[in-house]
Amino acid sequence: MKAVVYHGPRDVRVEEVAKPSIRDPQDAIVQVTLAGLCGTDLHPYRGTMPGMQDGTILGHEFVGVVEQVGDKVKNLQPGDRVLVPSTIACGYCSYCTEGLYAECENANPVTHGTAYYGGPRSAGGYQGGQAEYVRVPYATVGPVKVPGELADEQAIVLTDVFPTGYFGADLAGVEPGKSVAVFGAGPVGLMAMESAGLMGAGRIFAVDNVPGRLNRAAQRGFESVNFGDGDPVEQILDLTGGHGVDCAIDAVGVDARCVTGMHKGDGHDDTIQAIKWAIGALKKAGNLGIIGVYPEAVDDFPLSQFLDKSLAVRGGSCNHRKYIPHLMRLIQDGTFDPTFMITDTMPLEKAPEAYDMFDREQSQHVQIVLETPASPRIAG
Repeated sequence: MKAVVYHGPRDVRVEEVAKPSIRDPQDAIVQVTLAGLCGTDLHPYRGTMPGMQDGTILGHEFVGVVEQVGDKVKNLQPGDRVLVPSTIACGYCSYCTEGLYAECENANPVTHGTAYYGGPRSAGGYQGGQAEYVRVPYATVGPVKVPGELADEQAIVLTDVFPTGYFGADLAGVEPGKSVAVFGAGPVGLMAMESAGLMGAGRIFAVDNVPGRLNRAAQRGFESVNFGDGDPVEQILDLTGGHGVDCAIDAVGVDARCVTGMHKGDGHDDTIQAIKWAIGALKKAGNLGIIGVYPEAVDDFPLSQFLDKSLAVRGGSCNHRKYIPHLMRLIQDGTFDPTFMITDTMPLEKAPEAYDMFDREQSQHVQIVLETPASPRIAG
C-alpha cells in the first residue's frame, strides 16, 4: 500500500509499505478514504517535535471503511464507514470511564503520555492515517460510525480539529456573553472560535499575522487582531476599554517560533510567545485554555503576572471521543457545517507538495485533505 512516510524535517515521501494486519483481538483494519493534514503534522515536518523516528507513517486524521475486525470487536463489521479519533484510548480504564480519554492508562505502551497516530515514539509508536490502510487498536471504543448523510469532508473535521477547538473553549471556561481571544487562526484556532460562538461568547478575537487566516476569521464574524501591526496585547486592551478579555485560548504551541518569526537571541521567547500574549490580554481572574502542542521543556513562564492577575490556566490533549457524539449531532441537525475549513483536496500521492504548501503558504491553505484511491470520488 502507499503511505506518507517521515524521513526527517521537511522530508516526507509517498512510499510503498507493508499493509497492516490484525495484531490484537480488539484491532480493526480501516481502509482510508480521506486523510487530513493538521497543524500538528507541521511540528515533525518543521523539526520542532523531538523523538520522531525515520519511517513513521504520518497523520492522525482519517475517515474510511472497516475492512476487517478482531474477534473481540462486536460494535463494528466490515463495510461500516467510520471516523477515527486522533487520540487512542482503551475505553475501560479509570480515566477513560471519566471521559479523560487522552489520559488512558493502557493505550500508550511506551510512556504515560497521550497515545495518537503518526507521532513520535513517546506517543505510543502507532503508524498514522495518511495511508491506504491503518491498524486501529481498541476498535471497540475508538472508531465512530459515520451516518450516511454526512460526507467524508464533514466527518474528517470531527477526527481532531473540531473536537480540539471545542476542548480549548471548554478549558477556557467560555460561557454566554464572555469575551474570548484565540491566539492562532489556523484550523484548530478557527474551530476554537467557532466553538466559542456555539457556546454563546459575546466577542471573539482572532489573533494572527497571516492575512488569509484573518480574512477568513473576519468572514465568519470574528474580530481580527494582526500582531504584524503591533503588540496584540495593546490592541486587545484598546478594543476592550483597557480591561482585557474574559477567556483566552492558545492554539499555537511550540511553533510560535515559526508563525511569529521570533527566535531566541532576538529579545523574544520563541516557544511561549502565545502564552505570554494570552496572559497579558486577559482580565484579572480570567481563564486561559492551552491546546497548543508543547513537546519540549518550557521555561521563562510569566509566573509573576499569572499570580498577580489571579488567572486560571487549564491545558492538555483533547479527549476527542468525549466530544465527538455531541459535535456530530450539531452537524447532522444543520447547526454547524465545518466544511468551510477545507481549502484544498489533493490525492495522497501529492502529500509532499501538500506539506510544503501548508507550511509556506498558510494564507491560502487552512485545511488540506488527501484522497486515497478508495475515495468514492476517485473510485467511483
